[in-house]
Amino acid sequence: MPSFKIDTSTAVVFVATAPTPKLVNQKTGERAVDRETGAGLSTVGLLVSDEGEGNLYQVTIPETGYPENLTPGTPVRVVGLKARDWENEFNGQKRHGISFRAVAITAMA
Repeated sequence: MPSFKIDTSTAVVFVATAPTPKLVNQKTGERAVDRETGAGLSTVGLLVSDEGEGNLYQVTIPETGYPENLTPGTPVRVVGLKARDWENEFNGQKRHGISFRAVAITAMA
């Protein structure tokens, strides 16, 4: 599926929720990994405010792409943010949505 770049150059971005490991299987605790690098993946909540509108996004990011001290309220810069639509079927119900992925998140000085 195609992905689309998201320009955050004019946005103000804050960490809303600290990074947590992204799991493939909740029961076994198996962690999701990047297919290309093998790095573990995490999910971080970001509050993105631009042109008078604020939105909360759950963004997947490799564990190598963010500093350890990323806490709620920290202003950040997002590198390589992309959106991709998805659809799947689980227990006979179709689900769909948009997933967000970034290459890196850096704390603003």
